[in-house]
Amino acid sequence: MKPQQMHILLTGASGGIGQATALRLATAGARIIAVGRTPAPLEALANRLPPVDSGPHLAIAADLTQSAARKRMTEQLMTLEQPPNVLINMAGTNQLCLFEQQDEATIEQLIHLNFTSSVLLTHALIPLLRSRPEARIINVGSTLGSIGYPGYVSYCSTKFALRGFSEALGRELADSPIKVQYFAPRATRTSLNAGAADALNEELRTPVDSPEAVADALLAFISGSASHRYLGWPEKLFVRLNGLFPSLVSGSISKQLDTIKNHATKRPEKLS
Repeated sequence: MKPQQMHILLTGASGGIGQATALRLATAGARIIAVGRTPAPLEALANRLPPVDSGPHLAIAADLTQSAARKRMTEQLMTLEQPPNVLINMAGTNQLCLFEQQDEATIEQLIHLNFTSSVLLTHALIPLLRSRPEARIINVGSTLGSIGYPGYVSYCSTKFALRGFSEALGRELADSPIKVQYFAPRATRTSLNAGAADALNEELRTPVDSPEAVADALLAFISGSASHRYLGWPEKLFVRLNGLFPSLVSGSISKQLDTIKNHATKRPEKLS
């Protein structure tokens, strides 16, 4: 599918990667329906997007963790002359914190926003996507959706689940017009990786991508036919090694454990 043919519903559009993605895709000719929780940054983003031939960009403020909000948005999308034919589930959050020190409300929020809301929104929109000649569902996961990592137990769990959901749904919809793809960035320079996470990445010399680099890679990915893509080296190698020889990856990470705990036991930032 060419970008000029895409009417993209992008969740998490006001985040760092979300804004860069919206700008990159719109510049390539795609129409963006930007979704997030706060109206002001969404409207500002929509006004920054270059015009495209396929129709006006839209901004929809909705808390996707709420059933009523998902229902209202779905009903609104069904009234559009050109409803979305691409769904990018990008909404998510993160927190560097040891699991036993993480409070229950935060764990629930991570699960609901990173996984449950994406699954339920996808479920609601499949009939609409089926009505299009060609459609895509892109679930944005993480390298940590394939490698369990200390300090990110809850986050890893949600991204592991999203990866499994993508794989199973893609196989179930193989005879439909809908193609399901899974896209896994590595550490990215956004507000989600502020404070302790930035300090940890710096001490471990973890490569960190810019949101613009991730957006460029995502555009190339959804314009192609691959079912999944992992960003970065050596992250791609560790994903493969963890699948084949998990004990090797465990041994490598264990050498970092003291450093990880030192940063993860500091007062965690609140979820954004």
